[in-house]
Amino acid sequence: MAKAYASTVIDAPADEVWQLIRDFNGLPDWFPEVVATSEIEDGKAGDQVSAVRSFTLGDGTHLRERLLTFSDAQRSYSYNFEKTPFDVDNYFATIRVSPVTDGDRSFVEWFTTFDCDRDQIDHWQGYFANEIFGGGFGALAKRMAGE
Repeated sequence: MAKAYASTVIDAPADEVWQLIRDFNGLPDWFPEVVATSEIEDGKAGDQVSAVRSFTLGDGTHLRERLLTFSDAQRSYSYNFEKTPFDVDNYFATIRVSPVTDGDRSFVEWFTTFDCDRDQIDHWQGYFANEIFGGGFGALAKRMAGE
């Protein structure tokens, strides 16, 4: 099983960062450079375990992801792929926000485990850690800074 991990520090309190990203359907609000539209299927809420978000990227790519765990107390949620264009299996990702007490900032982690062909591990680790998670962190930092 392969793993990809990324983390960052955001110059905003953990509760504020969590309020922005806690809605599983909120990707277009904080990652609009990549996610064009998103909706939760079957009338479920964006913090309801088993909710499926169906979203479209700016290039027209369609994905579906299922919310597997959700915790306001731990400021985290986990999800998997239900439909993806990526050549990976058994994708399980978590995003978590923790307080940095020095300066009232936030430590944000985003990580995944997944299966893929052995010769593609480096590619997918780099893609998820740098392009998806790193890109999301950049967008999140901009949004929290009011940009």
